[in-house]
Amino acid sequence: MRIVSIDRFEGTLAICEDQDGRFFALESAELPKGAAEGSVLRIDDQEGTLCIDEEETARRRSKNHKMEDKLFR
Repeated sequence: MRIVSIDRFEGTLAICEDQDGRFFALESAELPKGAAEGSVLRIDDQEGTLCIDEEETARRRSKNHKMEDKLFR
């Protein structure tokens, strides 16, 4: 299983970053419903399925908000 995060969207592509800092593109139509910039996805290599890791997404967003608060206060 691989974990990636959606960095941004470019047209019909979702530009994702893996755990090693490598970027690659996925077709937006292949993403699970509700996937957005910053969403963390789990990719099952055996089945090729994608799902949003809600818990990890929330954890990372919270961490980013805390860093922004420190920077802009």
